[in-house]
This record gives sequence, structure tokens and C-alpha cells, in this order.
Amino acid sequence: MARPRVLVVNNGTLSLKQLRARFEQLGSDTDAVDVASAPTDVGGRYQAIVLSGTKVRAYDTAFYQPLVDLVRGADVPVFAICGGMQLLAVAAGGRLEEGPQRVGGYEVQVDKEEALFTYVKPTVTVFHRHTLYLQEAPEGFRSIGRSEHAPVEFLRSDDGRIFGSQAHLEFRSDGLEILRGFAQLYR
Repeated sequence: MARPRVLVVNNGTLSLKQLRARFEQLGSDTDAVDVASAPTDVGGRYQAIVLSGTKVRAYDTAFYQPLVDLVRGADVPVFAICGGMQLLAVAAGGRLEEGPQRVGGYEVQVDKEEALFTYVKPTVTVFHRHTLYLQEAPEGFRSIGRSEHAPVEFLRSDDGRIFGSQAHLEFRSDGLEILRGFAQLYR
């Protein structure tokens, strides 16, 4: 049986190598493209799309519109990490606010009934490196994880196809296990 193929869109993350390695560790092949080179559709070539974090502000909607269109038009599961989640949330009408700078491991409470969290406990420790926080899930999404500083640490689209994480799941063991839950959705 062929290994699933994941399209990783690099939005300027500092940890592309680690992100790809996690999906490869979970049994998927990965192709990485930068946001400006992302295809307009997956055309059956990929079983999932992953959006990396970004150093560019999520409010640059004109720059990110082709990526948002790709995600909205795809028929495969999507996982957006940190800035990737923020740019999708902003495109859907979400609001970000500046908050305390967090770098390192932080505890997050997750909704265990979500398939994404099959392999973790109700409280996970995930890696953060950011200062912007999504204040509430935009229309068409719901919060499925929260912490002291962020009411939306994880989100899921109402149709169950798009997921987002404020944290960088390419680090820490709980991050790997959450990605394992996502990988089960496209196998």
C-alpha cells in the first residue's frame, strides 16, 4: 500500500524540517512548497494539507487569499499550525489580539471527544512561540482546546475537515500524538 502524501505549505516557519519529519515519522511522504508556490488545487495528489506557522501577520489577506482558496476548495483534511491557523481564522472573520509572549511548553485543555485528541490526555503540554491569540472561533468553526491565555488553542471547522493549533505541534511528545490523531483522518 502506498504511503499517504501530505502537502506542507511553508508560510515562513523556522521549523519546516521538524514539521516534515513528524509527518514522515507517522508514515506519510511530504512535499513542501512556499505559500507563493502553493498549487490552486490538490488534484488527487495529496491526502492532506498542512499549513505551517508564519512570521508574516495573518491580516495580510491579499497575500494569503490563494492559500485560503486552496484550503476552502480542497476535499482533504487540513491542519493549520500557529500562524497558519490564525490566517485561516482571520479569513473567516476571526479576531486576533496581542497577548503575553509565550515560548516553551504550556498546558492546554482539549476536548477528548474529538478524534484529533485520541492519543492524548485531557491536558496536554504543547510548544508555543507567539504573541497573537485568537479570541473566539470564527463562524463555521468551534474551539476544541483552550488555555489560560488563549480561549482558542485548537479549532475545528463545523464540517470536521479543517483543524488548527495555536501551538507548534512539531515539538514535544504531546504534539506528535495530536498529529498522530490527525494522520488517522486521512489514512
